[in-house]
Amino acid sequence: MLATWITDARYAARRLRARPGFTLLSVLTLALGIGGTAAVYGIARPLIIDPLPYAHANEVGTFWMPGWWTEQEFVYLRGNFPGFREVAAHRPADVTLRIGDSPTRLVPGIASSTELFDVLGARPLIGRTFQQGEDVQGAEPVAVVSYGLWQELGGTSAILGQRLTLDGVQRTVVGVMPRGFWYPDPSVRIWLTRALNPQAQTGIYTLVGRVMPEANVRAMEPHLARLTTMLGERFQYSIRGDKTKTAAITPLREQLLGSMRPAIVATLVAMGLILLIACANVAALMLGQVEGRSAELAVRSALGAGRGRLTQQLVIEAILIGVLAGAVGATMAAAGFRLLAGALPIGAWAEAAAFDWTMFAAALAIALIAVLLVVLVPLTSLWRGDLRGALSLVRTGGIQGRGGRLERGLVVAEVALAMLIASGAALLVRSVANLYAIDSGVDTDAVAVVDVLGSADLSTDARRRTIDELSTALAQLPGVRSVAGAMKIPLRGGGNSFGITVEGKDVRQQITYFRIVTPAYFATMGIRVREGRTFDGTDRIFGPADTTNIEMSVVINEALAAKYFPGENPIGRRLGGGFGVPQRIIGVVGNVAEGGLTDEPEPTRYFLAGQAPWFTPQATLVIRTARPNDAVALLESARRTVQRVAPAFAVQSTTTMARVLDTAVGPARQVMALLSLLSGLALVLGAVGIYGVVSHFATRRKRDWAIKVALGLPTARVVRYIVGQGAMLVAGGILIGAIGTAALARLLASFLFGVGTIDSIAFTAASLALLGIGLAAAFVPARRAGTVNPADILREQ
Repeated sequence: MLATWITDARYAARRLRARPGFTLLSVLTLALGIGGTAAVYGIARPLIIDPLPYAHANEVGTFWMPGWWTEQEFVYLRGNFPGFREVAAHRPADVTLRIGDSPTRLVPGIASSTELFDVLGARPLIGRTFQQGEDVQGAEPVAVVSYGLWQELGGTSAILGQRLTLDGVQRTVVGVMPRGFWYPDPSVRIWLTRALNPQAQTGIYTLVGRVMPEANVRAMEPHLARLTTMLGERFQYSIRGDKTKTAAITPLREQLLGSMRPAIVATLVAMGLILLIACANVAALMLGQVEGRSAELAVRSALGAGRGRLTQQLVIEAILIGVLAGAVGATMAAAGFRLLAGALPIGAWAEAAAFDWTMFAAALAIALIAVLLVVLVPLTSLWRGDLRGALSLVRTGGIQGRGGRLERGLVVAEVALAMLIASGAALLVRSVANLYAIDSGVDTDAVAVVDVLGSADLSTDARRRTIDELSTALAQLPGVRSVAGAMKIPLRGGGNSFGITVEGKDVRQQITYFRIVTPAYFATMGIRVREGRTFDGTDRIFGPADTTNIEMSVVINEALAAKYFPGENPIGRRLGGGFGVPQRIIGVVGNVAEGGLTDEPEPTRYFLAGQAPWFTPQATLVIRTARPNDAVALLESARRTVQRVAPAFAVQSTTTMARVLDTAVGPARQVMALLSLLSGLALVLGAVGIYGVVSHFATRRKRDWAIKVALGLPTARVVRYIVGQGAMLVAGGILIGAIGTAALARLLASFLFGVGTIDSIAFTAASLALLGIGLAAAFVPARRAGTVNPADILREQ
């Protein structure tokens, strides 16, 4: 048996060498699908398959309203959360790190209560994690660093006990987490303790808890009912921030990775469909080879070769193709892995994604499965056909193999699969177009964005002065029209809100967004002024000695004016809430998408930096340039200017408002780009399949065409008939694909905006594209068949 396998393998290798066109086309076609599927699998495996790097992952859940919990709430409930063993609170806390004379660098991190690592069940590589009492007033500041940061700092055990200057504060490193640990995402490189203030009411924390042994993360309703009762008895909430409503616990994996699952699954399914189309193409090629070898197979059968031996040869030939395709596909996966990871909407995981050699094994496994599916088609033809009867067909010049029906079925399947991908891409194109059509309220063209982070120990006045100095320096760069600073810019999510009072009105339990900005902010961002004015030189900056007779200037948006001053002129009216100082309205500006792009307009107040304290270490500098291209070109110069003028500030990121808008559009944009690329590939593969089958159909009946043309049939009718055969196959595939799309479009539901999963425009566009490409692919062999000389064909026969 082994000898026959070796003999057949040598024979298959010789045949593949003798047919380089068939071999190359088969290997490359399969490799495209195999490589893409293996690469997506390599990205998907750590995100949706591998276990999380925490011992207690299945027992941990995230509390509702993440990012809205206060220190006051957590300290009040600490140690007394119904149904939970332990609960930890954490919030974003990027810090600056400066070693020696090197530039200040940014270290992404979070600040948490001491319970965090115990809740997760995470143990350090060396040292320890946080201990009880290290998050109270007067405790020594400590830090735990990631494996990557530890390597950058020397990678020795001497790191333990070392004091790092983070945000101007000396912190002792007490532990190093193992390689592969991350929380809440791979970008975080340091975990800090911060003294919790039992009176602090700023909602910036997320709570995670480990449930009791008898509890289930997905069934915490009785415990949450008790918890919300406790909260309602102790705290009063605004309507928007009421934590006694819609309480729920989200399992940790779902909270951390759930938002990425639809994009990865949709891409993986699309790549799987591409692989199936490639399999159908290669199956059709192999079927054509079997039919072309009908005389050879008939002779070998007459000489005593059984169908089993012939089957073995075809299988071995397919396996050789699969191994070659697997190797080429794995190479493609390695080459395109980083590009694909960056194209998927997976945030920080794109940078953390790493190519590993298991993808080669995955590629080979996928290849072998694919070729075993492929070889079923020619084997079906082989076992159904009359091998010895083929000798008479050869003798009479007939080419009437039994593969026609199978081939047509393969083309219909290819077109149906291509229709699935193309219509999905069309749905996303429509959705993304609707998102970009939304008026965000800002002019995103020609605006550069520089995010900076200063030390937490700087005073609010020092931060404001530094922002003013940076604005002055940046305004001197070539091509800059205006520069402004803000604590938070539009399209980057909500947050920064507090209560509001209106003089002469009964307003209770209401909150609004607030933004602290410099005078040129509205002009730089292109925000339209509706009434009154924005900040100018007449608005006095308060000094430390100003404690009495202070009145802040405030600019409001149209949503706030409509809600609290319907049918009234708000200019000159006074507001309160937030800073404990009366706020005089000086102007009304247009609504801006302060939170998300698709959010309803939210009431928002804008305060002048210097009147309102710049109380956070973060700041965003926005720079309007003369032309859109100048904004991108300016980013590196802006980065160097920040490092020169404010060495104590670290540059968090540099981007443009156009890119901020792209990010706000969300993952639909990236998934659309990927699916559009894949749909193009599917259309090309489909066109190749249609061309091959129609060409084979025309060749199979070339003697019939020659006789009919010789008897007077117009060649145009031959061309129309053959093209019509291709059109029927394409139409059948489109119909089946449309039905399949209606069933599978729910995979894309989370990305759609203003478009249903069944959309006539998207379906029509995809259908017309497929039909046009299919007709073009069928026309080439049809025209060739219709223009041949009948005498030449009859002479051959």
